[in-house]
Parts: sequence; structure tokens; C-alpha cells
Amino acid sequence: MPSLIRFLVIVAALVALVYGAMIAVVSFVTPQPREMTYTIPAQRLNK
Repeated sequence: MPSLIRFLVIVAALVALVYGAMIAVVSFVTPQPREMTYTIPAQRLNK
């Protein structure tokens, strides 16, 4: 049973690290807005 608890603690610590990294990326990285233009072929419009 102690090995199961140790495994669960390690998995929980890894999940917490990944969650913390995601929070850090969201709070520190700001996306650069830019204009996007798509060209649609005429064949797709005449359906």
C-alpha cells in the first residue's frame, strides 16, 4: 500500500507542475493580434 500512495503523490506532483506551467504561460505570454485574409476559390462558392 505505501508504494501506491507514493505513486499517487508523484503523479499528483507532476500534474501540479504541468498545471502551474500552464498558468505561467497564460499569464506571461500575450498573443500578437494580426489581420488575416483568406482567399476562397470560386468553385466552392457556386455549390
